[in-house]
Amino acid sequence: MKVILISHTPDPERTVATAAKLCYSSSDITSLRDGLTEEKIASFVDMLAAIGHESVMEHVSFTFGIEGISRACTHQLVRHRIASYSQKSQRYVNENGFEFITPPAIADLPEAKKLYDEQMQQIVEGYEKLADMLTEKHKAAFIADGMDEKTAASKARKLANEDARFLLPNACETKIVVTMNVRSLFNFFRHRCCNRAQWEIRAVADEMLRLCYEVAPNIFKNAGPSCVMTGRCPEGKMSCGKMPNVIEKYKELKNER
Repeated sequence: MKVILISHTPDPERTVATAAKLCYSSSDITSLRDGLTEEKIASFVDMLAAIGHESVMEHVSFTFGIEGISRACTHQLVRHRIASYSQKSQRYVNENGFEFITPPAIADLPEAKKLYDEQMQQIVEGYEKLADMLTEKHKAAFIADGMDEKTAASKARKLANEDARFLLPNACETKIVVTMNVRSLFNFFRHRCCNRAQWEIRAVADEMLRLCYEVAPNIFKNAGPSCVMTGRCPEGKMSCGKMPNVIEKYKELKNER
């Protein structure tokens, strides 16, 4: 898995502080910005976190590139609807010899790993055979309609991918670009940094949080799962029961920068 921060709103903490200060001041925008020292920005952001004034956080966004994750992971990721996504297409990209993600629990058990790899190899071979069969079918139809062979072959393969992809598993490796504003990121971290989140998306969320904290430590100082952000677990009987450990984990994660 690899997560990189592609871009973000310039000077994010000053942007948030300016937007927030405007809500409580009759001063013009230039005057508001001129009066914002680094100390005042940090103080303002702390105050916003304390009172839960998150709407001003929407003025700042972060864009991430994520690769080496499974389709199972991105199926969960795109459920966070206030965000923008661009993902590698299985319709337009040939998946011959596709890479796949192996869950750690499977990798740790030799018999399970052997079975898993065998099944994946069967799918790889099945995908390629099916795509070839469909390509020949579509190519023949295009040529029969008067299309030249080179163009027919190219169009046929792209059309074959549309149906051959139905064989591809959730484990299939994918790449995605994600943009979220800070308020959406807070919500994402509350849910996906939680111990009860699935292991893969939790790893993605942790790395996204680490990268955000490097850029805007005051904004993301209290970000993380619900127990970190609010000091309480909302999971009730389904709680992991390890809140002190989780809180300590995210202190350490933010100190790694």
